Amino acid sequence: MNPNPMRKEYLLSPGPTPIPPDVAAAATIPIIHHRTPRFEGWMKEVSAGLQYLFCTKNDVITLSATGTGAMEAAVANLLSPGDTVICAIGGKFGDRWVELCRAYQAEPVIIQAPYGTAPKPEAVREALRNHPNAKAVFTQLCETSTGCRYDVKAIGEIVAETPAVFVVDGISGLLAEKCATDAWMVDVLVSGSQKGFMLPPGLAFISMSTKAWAAAETAKSPRYYFDLRAYKKGLATGAHPYTPAVGLITQLQVAIQQLRTITIEGLWARHAWLGNACRAGVKALNLEFFAETPANVLTAVKAPAGIPGEKIVGMLRDRFGVTIAGAQGAEMKGKIFRIAHLGYMDRFDMVVAMSALELTLQQLGYPVTLGTGVAATEALLVEEAKV
Repeated sequence: MNPNPMRKEYLLSPGPTPIPPDVAAAATIPIIHHRTPRFEGWMKEVSAGLQYLFCTKNDVITLSATGTGAMEAAVANLLSPGDTVICAIGGKFGDRWVELCRAYQAEPVIIQAPYGTAPKPEAVREALRNHPNAKAVFTQLCETSTGCRYDVKAIGEIVAETPAVFVVDGISGLLAEKCATDAWMVDVLVSGSQKGFMLPPGLAFISMSTKAWAAAETAKSPRYYFDLRAYKKGLATGAHPYTPAVGLITQLQVAIQQLRTITIEGLWARHAWLGNACRAGVKALNLEFFAETPANVLTAVKAPAGIPGEKIVGMLRDRFGVTIAGAQGAEMKGKIFRIAHLGYMDRFDMVVAMSALELTLQQLGYPVTLGTGVAATEALLVEEAKV
């Protein structure tokens, strides 16, 4: 319970993200049984909607899990113990690919980009040349811990020339960043419900190409609940191998309808619009971006000298009711803070973020003229996003 019921709370984190009222209201619809024609019809509708949002003609499977569950499903279904894989990473969530591969006894070859930068496509080419037996290449659409966008298109073109399967973590990036899954030759794309899909946590999504399904048929890693072959059998009819998260899927149906109304191109344009406005405000406050190629999911900002990032995040949350994100991992502790512009957010969320940031920085002794960042942000929000 909010200790101050008169104070409004603003959720500007990169997940969970705010939920639209119609999507939240769908949680109150009476639950139905999942072994019924009605629910199976919903699942068929949802699967088609996911294909549209994933920009793919490939199968898209819905799992009752968070995004990490889809990441584990990708590893379990594609690999056998002892397989060589390539992990092109540069942050905390890229590290998760390495950890998952090792948990399934694969041998990762790590392309480590410095935090705040993206792995170079040519480094992936070189790694594949040196390890022609590599079964898969793992990377991110954007690294949420650093706010850095990766060149998935260029990496996909390189991996497509080899037998390796190309696997991308789009948990936060999907819908905010352009990802032309089929055109960019992404074999496996994973995502989660609590980011751009504007839902509570609890659903994970994974698309699988023909190349990926062929790998799944020969992989020897143990799998049961995450054996994607069991889910594939019911895609045509809407059947689910286990009890799905029926309530969340009810909400997902509403969210997909709203997202399709905006169109995928509209979603990309909208996130760029909000991201550009946020970055304009940050720049006007003489703060530095952390990411070399900033993503439209969130803006990662270097904490000013002498002011730990956690202090900024804490004051924003505890004094002003604005929740953003801090750093993740010991290596980044205190160095950055992250403002999301992801999912169900609009222009005034960015104005709130910037005005609260100005007040916080002033309270912490950073030289700021109130209104400077807000003005720069507002200047880019006068007109709607252009599709």
